[in-house]
Amino acid sequence: MPSPHRPRTLRALLSVACTAVLGAGLLAGTGASTATAATSAQEAAAGSKVVGYFTEWGTYDRKYYVKNIETSGSADRLTHINYAFGNVTGGKCAIGDSYAATDRAYTADQSVSGQADTWDQPLRGNFNQLRQLKAKYPHIKVLYSFGGWTYSGGFGQAAQNPAAFAKSCKQVVEDPRWADVFDGIDIDWEYPNACGLTCDTSGRDAYRELMKALRSAFGSDSLVTAAIPADATAGGKLDAADYAGAAQYVDWYNPMTYDFFGAWDTAGPTAPHSPLTSYDGIPKAEYHSAATIEKLTGLGIPADKLLLGIGFYGRGWTGVTQAEPGGTATGPAPGTYEAGIDDYKVLKDKCPATGTVGGTAYAKCGDQWWSYDTPQTVAAKTDWKNAQGLGGTFFWELSGDTADGELIKAIR
Repeated sequence: MPSPHRPRTLRALLSVACTAVLGAGLLAGTGASTATAATSAQEAAAGSKVVGYFTEWGTYDRKYYVKNIETSGSADRLTHINYAFGNVTGGKCAIGDSYAATDRAYTADQSVSGQADTWDQPLRGNFNQLRQLKAKYPHIKVLYSFGGWTYSGGFGQAAQNPAAFAKSCKQVVEDPRWADVFDGIDIDWEYPNACGLTCDTSGRDAYRELMKALRSAFGSDSLVTAAIPADATAGGKLDAADYAGAAQYVDWYNPMTYDFFGAWDTAGPTAPHSPLTSYDGIPKAEYHSAATIEKLTGLGIPADKLLLGIGFYGRGWTGVTQAEPGGTATGPAPGTYEAGIDDYKVLKDKCPATGTVGGTAYAKCGDQWWSYDTPQTVAAKTDWKNAQGLGGTFFWELSGDTADGELIKAIR
């Protein structure tokens, strides 16, 4: 993910393969009417995935705990949680922050169960809290997400021996101490055969082979998903790797349809970081969600294997005089944790939306200009997702929402 998917105060359901297995069992020995009913149920479920990222480091400065997923009402709406991030190092999967993941002791008021952790219990930390959440909300599946912006540099070495990498990942995800916590793996490689924090030169086929190895290691009973770029330009990041060839091995893709524009272009022009559609004056023609989805389906990837990405944060500039998009700026606007970015829960009051463009909201307050999604634009985006037959919605990330879950409750 271009930005919020980074472990540094900044920054992705049912598979077609699994559905086919389930469908075969449902249809065995039944008539046409049963088959039709089963198909309709599967189609209804296909677009209803709601996947939210929970960040490992968010339990520190942000003080966002697994318990907040429940108290905000988000647990009632989520179908899947991506736990971000595990590390990729030495060609293998590894825990990112073992203290946060497995060791940290939670007090009674911080704990999902309402009971304090003890010094001698076999598992503490976020993993134990997720276990408690799943006990209360058994419909929620949890995936262990590896990579992200900071940890993606290790994928190049992993791609040299995909089978060994996949084996190591399974050992981490299905460790007997927490095997019941995770229902599969999510891969967030930024970016195969392209540049993110570092540049990868593993070749166009490496991604496909890595995902193939993961599917082989995890089997058909576990979920295998991936966050992928949203760059639909000719010769861009989506052309750099064989995402179409790898699609057969994943349950779904999370195209990162946000961070198209931001204050890394310090002088502007101001533009919404997550436009759903194009608009007059958009700085780059293919930098919007609709172009990304069109590109991916044009490659032959089924629409129901694609989720629409939404950011629960905004991006902003300072030194702006023009209220509408396209204005000049002098740099990134100040943010709570990092310049140029802030949570929706902060921006809704700090700089309320003053307009919409390209299916998302923007705001001008003083000399600052921000773009972010609101409950209204989230609802409209998910209506668009349903009309396109997409598999659902995913978002980065849970702590950016309000304490009562305004944004996740707008997903439909």
